[in-house]
Amino acid sequence: MNTSEFLNITTLIAPERTAIVFDGKRITYACLSDRVNRLSNALAEMGVSKGDRVAIIQVNCNEHIEAYFAAAKLDAIYVPLNFRSSSEEIRYMLSDASPKVIFAGKRYAETINGIVDDIEGLDLRVVIDGYVQNWLEYESVIETVSTDERFPHDDEDALTMLMFTAGTTGVPKGVMLSHDSFSSYILSNVSPADLEIEEKNILTVPLYHIAGVQAVMAAIYGGRTLIIQRQFEPEEWMNLVQTEKANRAMMVPTMLKMLMDHPKFESHDLTSLEVITYGAAPMPLEVIKRAIENLPGTYFINAFGQTETAATITMLPPEDHILEGTEEEIEKKLNRLTSIGKPLEDVEVRIVDENGDDATSGENGEIVARGSRLMKGYWNQEEATAEALRGGWLYTGDLGYFDEDGYIFLSGRAKDFIK
Repeated sequence: MNTSEFLNITTLIAPERTAIVFDGKRITYACLSDRVNRLSNALAEMGVSKGDRVAIIQVNCNEHIEAYFAAAKLDAIYVPLNFRSSSEEIRYMLSDASPKVIFAGKRYAETINGIVDDIEGLDLRVVIDGYVQNWLEYESVIETVSTDERFPHDDEDALTMLMFTAGTTGVPKGVMLSHDSFSSYILSNVSPADLEIEEKNILTVPLYHIAGVQAVMAAIYGGRTLIIQRQFEPEEWMNLVQTEKANRAMMVPTMLKMLMDHPKFESHDLTSLEVITYGAAPMPLEVIKRAIENLPGTYFINAFGQTETAATITMLPPEDHILEGTEEEIEKKLNRLTSIGKPLEDVEVRIVDENGDDATSGENGEIVARGSRLMKGYWNQEEATAEALRGGWLYTGDLGYFDEDGYIFLSGRAKDFIK
């Protein structure tokens, strides 16, 4: 499925449901769809078309989501950039991606202005917040444009996103992701919007990260309300959960620890939280144990993946976080909390030795994955692509082993870079 359909479907089912809560604004699905159509038509008038890259650099905001779906409707390729990147990294990524247009927060305009003359074809600059000389203003761009629907022509196999991932050595790599990279997971693991079910997801993970993008895709297809936080700040996060009655969240381990360490943690009502998904980094056992104790009404899910796998490929489900039973059963569950769970149904996962043969239970090897949603390769990097994609399998660079029950445990890295 083309991911632009996620928004269309939910808008038809629940047009008046709040899609986004951000910075004092409440945007319904009908309004979000109109804004996306306006932006898509504006970009088309500016000459953006199939295969063109549309870049963005900004903290979390509703414009991230609008820009993605607007680009998708034009069969263009969305390029979210890490706002924490150095100016040289930004220069490299823009040179590599060669976008036709860039959306940026005002704070990043000076950096972009110092780079733009070196980027061939980057003719359009749009500031998301405020005014910058010689830049177009986001709201002015969409203000007077038609809300007529644009229908993409690309199928699910076409590229929709170029997401840069960097390591401890080498230059950033542009991971090429198709519509199927997202729709395969979403259609297998998320129920579509339902007028009888109303869920609210607080979004804190940055939208240049695959986990943040996956959370948005799941929320839009699932008809959830996205409560957006610019960047994680524990007290603001707790206030938003308490005020908006958020019942879903995605967090990295450091966020969860910062939350529980905050002096006002116990004074906030977080009982609306039904599910916390965590991942993007190893979860210390003491942190997840403490979270289970401190948030007794909340289910926890460990989601493991990387940019190249379009996020989650293995999952440790809520039932493995319930520490009940005999002493022996609890001990086994505590051990499982240090695992990354089992493979999801829409992707194959193996652990192989140096010869590419399946490792035996308990034997260390490299985690490899296969499925239609994995990356198409690295943008402009044929050698790196050939190294990562071999015989139809993605070699993740992560080492691990299966236990006797089929749970996967990480044991290190096979390569000298971090996804």
